[in-house]
Amino acid sequence: MSAFVTEPAHETPVLGEWEVVVLGGGPSGLAAATAAARAGRSTLLVEKNGYLGGAGTGGGLSTFCGMYSNVHGEHVLTVRGHATELLERIDRLGGLRAPHRSFADRIQAQAYDIPAYRRAADEHVLAAGAQLLYHAFAVGASSDESTVDGIVVESKSGRGILRAKVVIDCSGDGDLLAWTKTSHEKADPHGEMLFPSTMFRINAVDGERAGPAWKILPRMMDEAVAAGRPKFPRRGAIVRPQRDDLEWRANATQLRNPDGTAIDGTDVWQLTRGEVQGREQAQEVFEFIRGNVPGFERAYIVDIGPEIGIRETRRLLGKYVLTEDDVRSCATFDDSIGLNGWPVEAHVDGDLDIRWPYGDDPVGCNQLPYRMLVPADGPSNLLVAGRCASMTHGGQSAARVAGPCFAMGQAAGTAAHLALKGDAVVANVDVPRLRTELESEGAWLSV
Repeated sequence: MSAFVTEPAHETPVLGEWEVVVLGGGPSGLAAATAAARAGRSTLLVEKNGYLGGAGTGGGLSTFCGMYSNVHGEHVLTVRGHATELLERIDRLGGLRAPHRSFADRIQAQAYDIPAYRRAADEHVLAAGAQLLYHAFAVGASSDESTVDGIVVESKSGRGILRAKVVIDCSGDGDLLAWTKTSHEKADPHGEMLFPSTMFRINAVDGERAGPAWKILPRMMDEAVAAGRPKFPRRGAIVRPQRDDLEWRANATQLRNPDGTAIDGTDVWQLTRGEVQGREQAQEVFEFIRGNVPGFERAYIVDIGPEIGIRETRRLLGKYVLTEDDVRSCATFDDSIGLNGWPVEAHVDGDLDIRWPYGDDPVGCNQLPYRMLVPADGPSNLLVAGRCASMTHGGQSAARVAGPCFAMGQAAGTAAHLALKGDAVVANVDVPRLRTELESEGAWLSV
């Protein structure tokens, strides 16, 4: 039997033309679309799901990491601009809990209600003047050696092309990088990627009796394994209350192939295995929590993330590649377009490895250079933002979280606007002008 089937040639309809088309509606994508539209550019945001938020909604994450930095011991909101406006929208919907501290109280994070985030994200993007296209799955790109002029999508309406003058890849998986043969890499030098997780939420918790359960659960799990219980999917389970103490989120799973490698988010068979495995692991960990942690006796799983949380796949090889050393040395750059204060959070085999900035009193955040959004080769009108931007495995282990992705997205959308003022070549953007535009919109580029 032949390994291929030749399909008949056909004409693919053009569904519309925009100045800027953004692929992917996670933090970087919704920020990019908002920035480009506010600058007056006709903008389309394309998302495969029926809502925005990426892993923060579809993956059930329910926490913004990387919005705050530990600056010389003080917890400071360092990702500002459009991201803080979005937080205000979520807050007006009653969807925020006071920020909490994680990882031995060394860094601050922000829990939120997922439905409120979904609604606020719709409002945020549409108020800027951008268009949304939901339920459209990108499957290819229309491009030549120098430019990409459109994205090919499939939907319930059929197949079509979305034309653009500037395209921003916020897909997370760097899909446009693969389709346009733009230089990129995947995994660390040994072929290892960060392990994905399935998030789940627990309801009917007695918050008063549970107390700071997040401090005792990891120890209880270690003691159970030492006493002979089979190993859990990973050490270092994270449980925290959500908007209300009766509902808690759990980050306690780790998804792998039979050979022990991480599930690859670009392989549909592995994704399928991960979805089934994640739900199985969620139930396993929950049964232990309910049976052993005070306050959880009447609890039940109220939701399991609709899709597994992928942390790493393709990463751009750009004009600059952000490294783990850049993160830990709190590097500064002349072309800074935002900040990252999250530590290296490496989800390694069976465990979680947190690596902090060097020194006893670090500034607590690194700057993000514009060059990490700009391909070293490939289409001249392509920008890349979010977890598929130009970072090493170690650098991406920190700057893949929501806060820096918001910052990268706002910068990419603004840069697209500036590129369109000239020749639409993103590498030719006037970076001082870009920085001025970002600061005028409230972004912090340094501390």
